[in-house]
Amino acid sequence: MGPVQIQMREKLVAAFAPLSLDIQDDSARHAGHAGAAQHAAKQGGAATGVGETHFSITIISTAFAGLSRVARQRAVYEVLKDELAGPVHALALKADAPSSSGT
Repeated sequence: MGPVQIQMREKLVAAFAPLSLDIQDDSARHAGHAGAAQHAAKQGGAATGVGETHFSITIISTAFAGLSRVARQRAVYEVLKDELAGPVHALALKADAPSSSGT
């Protein structure tokens, strides 16, 4: 687990006290595509397209109860705004309340 993934985990745990949190680094699957190379160049790094740029997050928290799917996603994006403005190029997100998980 790299530093970006650790930082995202810490922020999400602090903000939402999730019952379940899974963060997968999908960066290696996207190595070499144009978007990853452009993002790496903007961040001042080598355009390799690997290393903590693409993530999939599944989070289940009671904090999301009563919120729409869009509101849940916005809440997560707000917590991770620094990562999304910096090292993270792409984020696949599933955020649910316990009663709506799996739907």
